[in-house]
Amino acid sequence: MPAKKKTTRQPAKKAPQKQKSFEETLWDTANKLRGTVESSEYKHVILSLIFLKFVSDKFEARRRELIDEGKEAYADMVEFYAMQNVFYLPETARWSFVQEHAKQGDIALKIDSALALVEKNNPSLKGALPDNYFSRLQLDSSKLAALIDAINNIETIKDREEDVVGRVYEYFLGKFAASEGKLGGEFYTPKCVVNLIAEMIEPYKGKIYDPCCGSGGMFVQSVKFVESHHGNKKDISIYGQEQTATTYKLAKMNLAVRGLSANLGDVPADTFFKDQHPDLKADFIMANPPFNLKDWRGPNELTDDSRWGGYETPPTGNANYGWILHMLAKLSERGTAGFVLANGSMSTNTSGEGQIRQKMIENDLVDCMIALPGQLFYTTQIPVCLWFLSKHKKADPKRGFRDRSGETLFIDARKMGSMIDRVHKELLPEDVAKIAATYHAWRIDPESGPTEAEQEGIVLDKPAPYEDVAGYCKSAKLADIKKHDYVLTPGRYVGAAALEDDGIPFETKMKELSTTLYAQMEESEKLDAVIRENLKGLGYEE
Repeated sequence: MPAKKKTTRQPAKKAPQKQKSFEETLWDTANKLRGTVESSEYKHVILSLIFLKFVSDKFEARRRELIDEGKEAYADMVEFYAMQNVFYLPETARWSFVQEHAKQGDIALKIDSALALVEKNNPSLKGALPDNYFSRLQLDSSKLAALIDAINNIETIKDREEDVVGRVYEYFLGKFAASEGKLGGEFYTPKCVVNLIAEMIEPYKGKIYDPCCGSGGMFVQSVKFVESHHGNKKDISIYGQEQTATTYKLAKMNLAVRGLSANLGDVPADTFFKDQHPDLKADFIMANPPFNLKDWRGPNELTDDSRWGGYETPPTGNANYGWILHMLAKLSERGTAGFVLANGSMSTNTSGEGQIRQKMIENDLVDCMIALPGQLFYTTQIPVCLWFLSKHKKADPKRGFRDRSGETLFIDARKMGSMIDRVHKELLPEDVAKIAATYHAWRIDPESGPTEAEQEGIVLDKPAPYEDVAGYCKSAKLADIKKHDYVLTPGRYVGAAALEDDGIPFETKMKELSTTLYAQMEESEKLDAVIRENLKGLGYEE
């Protein structure tokens, strides 16, 4: 007999594993070192260390530059760093000093001292850095040393185009928000939502304001918008306010790592009771106020505030319309505001809110309303909406705007987005592009000449002509909105999407459906007979 041919079983090929990004790897390493420290506390630990590494790298690079230019005598003069937007660091505040002493038992104290020195020597960082945070948390020295080693691998200034430290900051803020759940929403708005607001209002030049700025994500995305459209970030001025002290510090650090200067007020403070920008008139407002904030004022407080501007005083039980009127008061005469609110704000009639909304609509201030899908936010699974207000809906050749007086655009985007994990959804870039293009098609005159933005080198896409799309978008006039009792829910206006014809004749469909139904009925009869027999066997006869 011929010998059997010997075969060897080839091992099954493993599916190629997705390579982790630098940010993911760093997060995994840092997260393993967290120990018993809560996420809400740990984010300040790690983000402060990343910040210190970044400002140290910038300082060392500038120091070497001065020495190489033969200006060693100036290497310890603050002015020669400030002129290049670099923070001056005394020796014991530098990353090299921290790393050198990382294995010592008092490293937490040394980090606290380093951060205090950085703030003391750089007035623009006043109130930005944690105060005695590391010592207070009583962190395990060995884990802190390991965390310092991990962060030491970040080459923060190797590639300025890549904005490495900005990417890391953004990634970590998102991860901490996800891990903190509801509390995470106090400092973080999902990037896709911020990006959509920026693409809608196009904040390329002027004053940008956020009355509840969290960790500064709205500002960061505004600057990214300017840069991606070939503008100059020096053409925008940033104003904001934040009530929570630790989040206020996050915002200042988040902006500092990107070289952005901003006026966030002298201290963290309540926007309603201590408005730190009383005379501001902003060209662009971007915000994500706390949803349905209760007891935001006492029954006899702020009743005659000038910010209500002739409207009814917003009710004490919900701050939504307090935020809306505050932002309206801050808007310049040609300004645009885009902000997130809970869906109830579009239809509520509680305690005068319906009257405020009606008056705003009659004053032709509501530019566009967007219904977003649920599960976008870490704070809540409920769906939310975007409001866009404008004080100038008439034709504006400088901006290429057509006359949309007396009209409001409604967009129903509830079916958009994709799940990124079991409980969270995200708007994809193509979703953001579609929604923004719809708004610009409605607002912009494609026949307009060169706009002010184009003359300044800003590259903005010319949209296709606007058309209503059943189930998605509708341009409604004031009379239409009045018929709906001044309710602004997009679903009321866009209607139902047309069903696509699948090409199968009705008679064929009915025959197939009937055959399936008869088969299911026969199966049901058989199951009924089996059940009767089983009951009879148990002594339960009819």
